[in-house]
Amino acid sequence: MTQATPKLRLVVIGNGMAGCRAVEEVLKRDPDRYAVTIFGAEPRVNYNRIMLSPVLAGEKAFEDIVINDEGWYRDNGITLHAGRAVTAIDPAARKVFAEGGLEVGYDKLILATGSDPFRLPLPGGDLKGVVTFRDLDDVNAMLAASVKPDARAVVIGGGLLGLEAAYGLARRGMAATVVHLMDVLMERQLDESAGYLLREALADRGVETVLGAQSEEIVGEDGQVTGLKLKDGRVLPCDLLVMAVGIRPNTTLAKVAGLTVNRGVVVDDAMRASDPDVFAVGECVEHRGQCYGLVAPIWEMCRALADALTDGEGVYQGSVLSTRLKVSGVDVFSAGKFAGGEGCEDIVFRDAARGVYKRVVIEDGKVAGAVLFGDAADGGWYFDLMKAGADVAGIRETLIFGRVITEGLSGLDPSAAVAAMPDTQEICGCNGVCKGAITSAITAQGLTSLDDVRAVTKASASCGSCTPLVEQVLKLTLGDGFKAQTGPKPICKCSPKTNGEVRRAIVDQGLKSMPAVMQALEWSTPDGCASCRPALNYYLLCAWPGEYRDDKHSRFINERVHANIQKDGTYSVVPRMWGGMTSPAELRAIADVAEKFAIPAVKVTGGQRIDLLGVKKDDLPAVWADLNAAGMVSGHAYAKGLRTVKTCVGSDWCRFGTQDSTGLGMRLEKFLWGSWAPAKVKLAVSGCPRNCAEATCKDFGVVCVDSGYEVHIGGAAGLHIQGTQVLTRVATEDEAVWVITAAMQLYREDGWYLERVYKWMDRVGLEAIRAQVTDPDTRKALYDRFVYSQRFARIDPWAERVAGRHNEEFTPMSRRMEFVSA
Repeated sequence: MTQATPKLRLVVIGNGMAGCRAVEEVLKRDPDRYAVTIFGAEPRVNYNRIMLSPVLAGEKAFEDIVINDEGWYRDNGITLHAGRAVTAIDPAARKVFAEGGLEVGYDKLILATGSDPFRLPLPGGDLKGVVTFRDLDDVNAMLAASVKPDARAVVIGGGLLGLEAAYGLARRGMAATVVHLMDVLMERQLDESAGYLLREALADRGVETVLGAQSEEIVGEDGQVTGLKLKDGRVLPCDLLVMAVGIRPNTTLAKVAGLTVNRGVVVDDAMRASDPDVFAVGECVEHRGQCYGLVAPIWEMCRALADALTDGEGVYQGSVLSTRLKVSGVDVFSAGKFAGGEGCEDIVFRDAARGVYKRVVIEDGKVAGAVLFGDAADGGWYFDLMKAGADVAGIRETLIFGRVITEGLSGLDPSAAVAAMPDTQEICGCNGVCKGAITSAITAQGLTSLDDVRAVTKASASCGSCTPLVEQVLKLTLGDGFKAQTGPKPICKCSPKTNGEVRRAIVDQGLKSMPAVMQALEWSTPDGCASCRPALNYYLLCAWPGEYRDDKHSRFINERVHANIQKDGTYSVVPRMWGGMTSPAELRAIADVAEKFAIPAVKVTGGQRIDLLGVKKDDLPAVWADLNAAGMVSGHAYAKGLRTVKTCVGSDWCRFGTQDSTGLGMRLEKFLWGSWAPAKVKLAVSGCPRNCAEATCKDFGVVCVDSGYEVHIGGAAGLHIQGTQVLTRVATEDEAVWVITAAMQLYREDGWYLERVYKWMDRVGLEAIRAQVTDPDTRKALYDRFVYSQRFARIDPWAERVAGRHNEEFTPMSRRMEFVSA
């Protein structure tokens, strides 16, 4: 019996994108060669740093940006030391030393230590509230600062990270200002025209910019930052200061270990450092005198390194760079000599209405560079033309209009270009996925949809800008077997049925339980999933009020405990204040609760309510009991349902008020509260066209006028910003209540789960909604159905919990299970 050859020991210092990607590439080539150990300074699994900006902005959660979860390490036999930084390397003994006295030997070592944020040596740099933007801890520090009332942030640095930090903080409610030394934002990627458009786009998103400004001193008081002083004497006040002025390779370990270091750890074309058993990859590397900070070159490095570690010929020859980014929600691309110069010709396209600017630079009949703002779909095509040195004289006249028009006018099939791509052509820059990896996965694993491809290869799973190209590869690979997604998407992967088909079947077939729905509609899973169960639970509640019993296990944690979970595991509690009105007794009760339970933060919300932040889960029932005793009920700030009805003071107090907006708002909220909906619903009532309650950006709004009431629908002021449309005009307050109630019920019956009102309106059409709510008979039927459903919904969940219902939610077992993945 032969004895198995012991595996070589591969140690990786760095649990980030470069280190883990290098391991993935090694495992792909030879999964049995190495016993892998990874050290990470952060106490968490590998995640996508590129996606930290959406986390800061509230567009994604940390779980959404995890690249390799715990199962990946376990399934591949990888030992992970998370939160344990390596303190030294001994190349002679081939050992690494980590915090806590841990020693680990290696046969091969990969340095993937990344880079450190550069901090300007300004006086006051050590004040509390001065942070960088590099990892999740930095994001959490910024989020903590953003919850303070009227908080202000100053960001030093107008590059990508600085702008993303400012945008994210503005999305979180902070007044954000970017200070940049140069006169053009992102001057390394954008020309002056694109920089101007970016500045305007940021202003529209609530971010102020100060250009051509040099920082002199960070000022503070009692150890806390209070402002940034500029060379010209101006002081920009702030509660948070973010330094985003660049990065430098983290070479400390390598330098102390005696490896050759210049700006970065010096490596050859096989990514080998000056010690033959030590390799390096990522932002810590210097290759042929060049350091890289973008993901595309790092993925190329990882492939070369993996080849070298598995007996292949690892050859990295450097990277030709292009930059495709989504800056504050705007698509941007740049490559090559985008600023032009002597001997260059510029081709420029501008679309002022769409905020689009394109500039292609031609030199000697070839594409020498490009900068695209607002529409970057053709960036990859221009980049390919540039790298290939293609002669573009024959397509000069249509080049600026992009690939589809250019090739279409030339009689070419646009899909032929995808077919001609080599398998090594990179399709997804964020995750470094090439065409061959996608086609192989489609063929070997029988993938048939974009979601399948994303799940297996990660292509288009991050920023999504490569989605059209991935779909073209999918179509090309499947040929006649490709079925394009047309019309509404399925409710989830458990069923091909759409949300509309499911809703209709529940009513038409009299399906009154979740098992009945799954059986009748032939669900492919025994119990559904985290996507379909909450949707089915809502559809059944809406269709059969009083008959279907709410399944709390099909609700998210916020709706199960009637409070919003915070990042530290505590909760926020928002008592309802009808129409934004309160009283000294209610305010006194809130203050008493805050003091009694040592609640750390009390904040006025944008919806005219008071938010108690940092409530311990064990304290929730007692907090509710005290608020109930003062006559206050749940504000449903956690719910897919009515949140708030915001009002102005109206004719009672305002000299411009035309109607009693406060009274109408209170009436609406007391009538509509407790109702569930496909998504959160917010209302507002303004007492005159000056619109102080901001009724024209809510789901439903009322603007009072001299002749009566304008009823509005379909506004949004979150991730999507959209003004309302006028649904109808009525003469009396009663009519306004009838119309809004009917529209609300129509949305409840017809909307798809998690579909906001404005998206529902776009799908079904404003005229279709108007026709139903203005027809007297239809409106009355909708109104009556809503009134009936409220008999079972208008119940204070806090009072029920105080009375002892569902106490199991507060037992230690349920708490342990709360964050366990299904």
